Amino acid sequence: MRSREVSIKIWGELACFTRPEYAAERVSYPVITPPAAQGLLSSIFWKPEFTWRVTGIDLLKPPAWASMTRNEVSVRASSRRAFIDVTENRVQRHSLVLRDVAYVVRAVVDLKPHATDGPAKYTEQFERRVRRGSFFSPPYLGLREYAAWFSPVTEEDRPYVIDIDIGPMVLDLGYSVDGKTISPSFFDAKVVNGTMSVPLAVESPV
Repeated sequence: MRSREVSIKIWGELACFTRPEYAAERVSYPVITPPAAQGLLSSIFWKPEFTWRVTGIDLLKPPAWASMTRNEVSVRASSRRAFIDVTENRVQRHSLVLRDVAYVVRAVVDLKPHATDGPAKYTEQFERRVRRGSFFSPPYLGLREYAAWFSPVTEEDRPYVIDIDIGPMVLDLGYSVDGKTISPSFFDAKVVNGTMSVPLAVESPV
């Protein structure tokens, strides 16, 4: 059982939705990806009884790019490696990111089998949180340091008329049952008249 479609305006100064074909450098897609949009919605309102499914994304501004160099650490902290020498493990990576982004994200609630309430309850809770500016965890645009702001959609928030042939874009991350394996799926992404339609993802194992 799916809900009526909800929409939200999101924007920020910088964003990076990394293309997987670039191993060492960070190069962003020109548009927010469905998994990134889904994560942003979940940061505003999340419940174990449902998942967000993104149905469409409107570009409110044309893609604009910024090139920068980032300092990153080449190893991760763990229980066996509590201390990391940042000086020895620091690497510089080039990033091609988006600047001054703004989108309208549209999505529906997909209930899980154990849900006992209808989807209207969750969409109404989500819309109240958006009006109040409340969130579950700080929303961001691809990278945690790229903060996102959000608000209800107004009549002035209309797509910027532009066509972009993006090519293969990540549609769903497809986690395995144990959560250890990720099998991403892709779709042929196109922006037509400022709108990117998002197809149904293949259901992952429950």
